[in-house]
Amino acid sequence: MGSRSLSGPRRKILFVTGTRADFGKLKPLIRAIDGAADFDCAVFVTGMHTLDLYGHTQDEVYKAGFRDIHVHANQAGGEPMEIILANTVVGLSGYVEETRPDMIVVHGDRVEALAGTIVGALRNVLVGHIEGGEISGTVDELIRHAASKLSHLHFVANEEAAQRLRQLGEVPGSIFVIGSPDIDVMVSADLAPLADVKAHYEIAFENYAIAIFHPVTTEAEDMAVHAEAFVDALIESGSNYLVVYPNNDYGCEAIFAALKRLEARPSFRIFRSLRFEYFLTLLKNAELIVGNSSAGIREAPFYGLPTVNVGTRQENRYHHPSIVNVGYRNAEIAAGIAAARAMGRTRSSRHFGNGDSHVRFLDILRRDATWRVSRQKQFRDIFAPVALMADSAAGARKASA
Repeated sequence: MGSRSLSGPRRKILFVTGTRADFGKLKPLIRAIDGAADFDCAVFVTGMHTLDLYGHTQDEVYKAGFRDIHVHANQAGGEPMEIILANTVVGLSGYVEETRPDMIVVHGDRVEALAGTIVGALRNVLVGHIEGGEISGTVDELIRHAASKLSHLHFVANEEAAQRLRQLGEVPGSIFVIGSPDIDVMVSADLAPLADVKAHYEIAFENYAIAIFHPVTTEAEDMAVHAEAFVDALIESGSNYLVVYPNNDYGCEAIFAALKRLEARPSFRIFRSLRFEYFLTLLKNAELIVGNSSAGIREAPFYGLPTVNVGTRQENRYHHPSIVNVGYRNAEIAAGIAAARAMGRTRSSRHFGNGDSHVRFLDILRRDATWRVSRQKQFRDIFAPVALMADSAAGARKASA
C-alpha cells in the first residue's frame, strides 16, 4: 500500500463540516483519524449545523464524541450564499491561524467546503477534498470543481471521478480512489433497527416513501411552480411520506411555502433534519425516494431502492436501473412514482465503493509521499499544448527545408 511514516511528528487534521449530510459522510474518516495515535483531529462545525431551522445539528457532532470541536456560526439565516462564504472564510481563517493544522479536509460542493479550500490554499496548508471530480448539477458543480482546483489532495469515489480530475489538470499522483465514505456507514453496525428509528421519530407508518426537494439556484424564479407541482404529485399519489427539509440555497423559501400544505395531512411527516445513520435506516426500508437529493443517486442505488429523480439538479450524474428520471410537471412526477412502485427493488450498485473508505484514507495519510505533495500546484496537461505543437511543427518544417 506504499511507504508509511508511523514514528514521525503527530500531524493535525482539521475537518470542515457545514451540513447534516456532509458530516454523515465525513464521520467515518473523522473517526479513523480521531482514533489514530499518530494524528490529532479537530472538527470545524459551521453552516446549517448552527441553525435552529434545521434542528441545530451541531449537537450531532458533539454526540459523536469527538474531542476537539469548534463551532462557528456563519449565518443567522436568509443571507445570500456569497455572504455565507465570506463569513466562513473569515471564521475559518482565524481558527487556522490559532491552531495551525497540517491539513484541512473538506467534502463535496457546498460553500463551506469552498471556504476551506480557499483558506488552505492561501495560507499554504495542505487541503484534502473528499468526493471531487463528480458532476453535481446547478451551481454546486461549479463549487465542487473550484474546490478541487484549490485542493492539493483528492480522495475520490471511483475511477470515473479520478479521470475528471485528471481532465481538470490535476496531477495523477495527488488523486486517490477510496470510495465514498457514506458507504462505510451504510454497511456498518451503526445503523439502528427500523423499529428503534420509528420510535425515536414517532413514525407510525407501516409503509412509507421519502421525499426531499432542494432548490436549484439557476432556476430560482421557477422554484415556486416546481415546488407546488411536486407537492401536488405527492398528495395525489396516496402514499405515506417522510419529508425532509430542503437545504438553504437560494430559492428554498418557495419550497418551504409549498411544504406548508402538507403539515396537517396525516399521511405526511415533515422533518427539519434526520440523523444520518437514522436516515439511512429509513432509506433502506422505504418503498422509494422521490425528489432531487443526491441520496437518490448515490445511497438509494446501493440499497437497490427505486428513485424518482425530479428535474435538473442531478442532471448527467450516475444512472442506475433503479433511477427514474422525470421533469417538473405534476403528471411526470406522478408517472415516475407509479413506475418506481411497479419496479420494486433492483440489484445493488457498488459504483461508489464497498465500505472501506476510512481504511484507505488513513493508510494514505500515513504515507510519507502524501505529505511531500507540493503546495505549489501546476496544471498537468493531458495533451500537448497548442503552442508546443506549433513549435514542433515549425521545427519539423525547418529541418526538412
